[in-house]
Amino acid sequence: MKTIIYMVRHGESPYNEGNERTRGLTPKGKIDIEKVTKLLIGEGIDMIISSPYTRAILSVEGLAEHLKLDIKVFEDLRERHFASNIIENAELMSSIRESFNDLNHTLPGGESNADCQKRAISVLKPVLKEHRGKKIAIGTHGLVMTLMMNHFDPAFGLEFLNQLKKPDIYKMQFEELELEEVTRMWND
Repeated sequence: MKTIIYMVRHGESPYNEGNERTRGLTPKGKIDIEKVTKLLIGEGIDMIISSPYTRAILSVEGLAEHLKLDIKVFEDLRERHFASNIIENAELMSSIRESFNDLNHTLPGGESNADCQKRAISVLKPVLKEHRGKKIAIGTHGLVMTLMMNHFDPAFGLEFLNQLKKPDIYKMQFEELELEEVTRMWND
């Protein structure tokens, strides 16, 4: 019995609006998410879950409304916490690269890839077990999505993360907890 997970990376989000948890989508992000909704409406999705961050919820909200489904929010699907203080983009990118070489690497006050992956998988595995044979969309973020996918197939690493778009959609087919196939659905 195949279980399908649709990883929906959030649309474009303005970095100067709100904080990490509350920032929404840019006008382009909102338009792109309408396309995501149209793309996924006919997939027969049974359940929608999301990170608690606004941009992730907004990225699956239209789909939920069309399908008349509630969005179940899981705190442990939030994006990786990088550091306790504001850091420069170059330092962040360097830290992300290093995190894929050493899964326990982190900046002061931050979270490691290993810890982020562990908490996200603590949500995904029970969802796969409890909703076997169902189709589930997940409103997510680039890094946490990559780490969830990496748990099942190490080919999903830094190179994969670096080529992701905002938004992006990956359809993952599982047999029990075994990842059998991954298909990119977003082609914009």
